[in-house]
Amino acid sequence: MSRDEHEPDEPVRVLVVDDHPMWRDGVARDLTEAGFAVVGTAGDGAQALRVAAATRPQVVLLDLNLPGLSGAELIARMRGPSLRILVLSASGERQDVLDAVTAGATGYLVKSARLEELVAAVRATAAGEAVFTPGLAGLVLGEYRRLAAGPAPDTPRLTARETEVLRLVAKGLTYPQIAERLVLSPRTVQNHVRNTLTKLQLRNKAQLVRYALEKGID
Repeated sequence: MSRDEHEPDEPVRVLVVDDHPMWRDGVARDLTEAGFAVVGTAGDGAQALRVAAATRPQVVLLDLNLPGLSGAELIARMRGPSLRILVLSASGERQDVLDAVTAGATGYLVKSARLEELVAAVRATAAGEAVFTPGLAGLVLGEYRRLAAGPAPDTPRLTARETEVLRLVAKGLTYPQIAERLVLSPRTVQNHVRNTLTKLQLRNKAQLVRYALEKGID
């Protein structure tokens, strides 16, 4: 009988992303010994996108503090229906947690977690569960309740130029690249992004990318 790719006894495919080689390799080794299939590792956002596209992991174990793309930006660009992202970060700060979850992370652990907690969290994440370091789940739930209780504003109207800039931001272009494409100055592009963030009541570029993807602006 041939094995189906979704059989429960097939190892969960994991990609480990962290810019500290010793930590990254140690976590990869620990997960392999725990029975996971570590399909790759990456030390920055650009490499993570390439490795994820080539290896198609089920779970990405991701540090937020990365060179190049920030963790939140990477989450927004990497997220998809068949891929779940578990943040493993040294930071337990409220804003870092909320930015990661808003960008599309499934769960969030701090690096002080014990190995058995990490192993259980990766398994739970692969199964579609939201996993958080104790104390952080309440923070996230409280934020979503606050947002749900607030008034639902009408969708702000963006100008044609703002929409055009937003589409290119969602494609991963930098401000200078967008400026060259649209024959604008980088400062003008930055001003358009800032105005769009204000109109949409978003906090950062990662949330802007997620908004664009959800609205089909790409």
